[in-house]
Amino acid sequence: MSVLRSLEAKIESLFEGVFGRAFRGSVQPVELARKLVKEMDDHKTVSVSRVYVPNEYTVYLSTADREQFSGYENSLRGELTDYLAEHARRERYVLPGPPDVKLETDNELDLGVFGIATRLVQPPTDDRPASTAPPVSTAVSETMIYKPPPLHEPGEAAPVAPTPPAVERLVLAFAGTTRAVTGSRVVLGRSSDCDIQIPDANVSRRHAEIVHEGDDHWLVDLGSTNGIETSDGKVQRLKLEPGTRFVLGSTDVVVSREQTST
Repeated sequence: MSVLRSLEAKIESLFEGVFGRAFRGSVQPVELARKLVKEMDDHKTVSVSRVYVPNEYTVYLSTADREQFSGYENSLRGELTDYLAEHARRERYVLPGPPDVKLETDNELDLGVFGIATRLVQPPTDDRPASTAPPVSTAVSETMIYKPPPLHEPGEAAPVAPTPPAVERLVLAFAGTTRAVTGSRVVLGRSSDCDIQIPDANVSRRHAEIVHEGDDHWLVDLGSTNGIETSDGKVQRLKLEPGTRFVLGSTDVVVSREQTST
């Protein structure tokens, strides 16, 4: 079990145990955690070598749901903030400042319905050079509204969940093995702490990384000793598509795609 999944299981146990008894029939904190992570993923901004994500999240709740959280609000905000920070760390997202989760009341929302608005805000004390500072946005994103799934009538058969659509992901084949590319940034190298380890003495410890930019994947050299070799010579960046071939050190790598369920 990954660190993120372990943390999610811990939060589920806490929220659905201690908190869940108080919130039964209303918005569940574990659902807030999942949707906040979804909003972070949906609002990332890809630069040349970094992926920035919003650091301010405003959750809009119905009056009844906000009252349910009254005795736990500070603790809940802390847990949600930690959850977002851990997800950003795992995905190697860049936050312009510590994540901040705010709770607001919206009298027009029904019980069990909530909205989330995000914003990427650079702290005013940030004195980094403009060339390295993250993009600054003062505009709040369009608020996403999340509603609970409709309940079926007593005696009526529960609706059948649709089959999850298949998605494609990149696969690297090298040295008689294959490794799938998951996440928005994947580091390749000889070091054991790389996402994809290549046991080749001619490969640098942190040789290159795969960056997901829009619909494309790019291989970017990380200042390695031997660089990225292609049929056209050495390159700093290489677009990865099915059939792409390149060499790291003395290891030939071939790119393909596979389908997997979400």
